[in-house]
Amino acid sequence: MQSPSRQIQSSQRGVHSGLPALIRRHQQHAWQKPVQEVDLPALEHLDSALESHRGAVVLDSFCGTGQSTALLCQRYPDALVIGVDKSSHRLSRRPALPENGVLLQAHCEAVWRHLVERETQLSAHTILYPNPWPKPGHLGRRVHGHPAFPLLLALGGALELRSNWQLYVEEFGVALSLLGYPSRVATVPSEEEPLTLFEEKYRQSGHALWSLTARIGSPARTQITQDHA
Repeated sequence: MQSPSRQIQSSQRGVHSGLPALIRRHQQHAWQKPVQEVDLPALEHLDSALESHRGAVVLDSFCGTGQSTALLCQRYPDALVIGVDKSSHRLSRRPALPENGVLLQAHCEAVWRHLVERETQLSAHTILYPNPWPKPGHLGRRVHGHPAFPLLLALGGALELRSNWQLYVEEFGVALSLLGYPSRVATVPSEEEPLTLFEEKYRQSGHALWSLTARIGSPARTQITQDHA
């Protein structure tokens, strides 16, 4: 029997005061990290999948075991659904996918950049239960604090992020608002089928689960404000 999952503990009590400056810096300076050799096979596989499918594209970043990718394949039967995770251990537990699903072992940031370079626009993008890095000094390791965050936004589409840490979800929403994208934060309905093994474990442990949804298109405004500094 699995042990209960612990609630997230953090000394951070509100949106990080350094968020606006960090978002501004990453908006002004493109992420320059070279492509890692370990990601090349996955990027080649991605190219092949995109060449053979000319329809909508759905991305499942940090997909873990691929359980969520399989469910998204059912939700979007006419789309190419791409699950990405860097862990071979997690992906070794992958389920059988329908024909419209692809799982890649790669760094998500490398895949985002590759898709942007191919001028690929997503129909939908899910980011489900990544490590929230709860210490205040971890801001730069959170998805919205990473230098590749502008690449994620450049892919567009209907975005959904989930977590069992409310502040992380709300802070992600503030990062979006600083760049002109409105979003909605709500609890995940308890009657919904769990999308990931993390979600299932957190729910069984009695955690509140949170979801952010946003439509990433042309921003309503591009000037970063200091409202949340």
